Amino acid sequence: MFTHVMLGSNDLERSRAFYDATFAALGGNPGEMDARGRLIYVHEGGRLMITKPIDGKPATAANGGTIGIAATSPDHVLAWHAAGTAHGGTAIESPPAERPNGAFVAYLRDPDENKLSCRSQPRR
Repeated sequence: MFTHVMLGSNDLERSRAFYDATFAALGGNPGEMDARGRLIYVHEGGRLMITKPIDGKPATAANGGTIGIAATSPDHVLAWHAAGTAHGGTAIESPPAERPNGAFVAYLRDPDENKLSCRSQPRR
């Protein structure tokens, strides 16, 4: 359904440090800057883009919004969470844990306060 997700940032280098670390924890590659100054991450068919807002105003987090990131295992979720908190992210909600439906989930806010979730699918 989606072609990409775009998030605003007030400091692209700070965002690069955070997202490079969290995606490396999931087996992804570092982001690349395009000709328009957007930081782009591509992993398993998904595309995340980080940019300074084109209207010139400060980037702000979506109230009520969450970006969900897929992981292949609970260990990857834990590595993502640890990398995020070590690179300027803030742990939020409950600690990483298995949910009643069997999914293993962790939540962070990135350095610009965007809410992120990482989850592995329930074991079958």
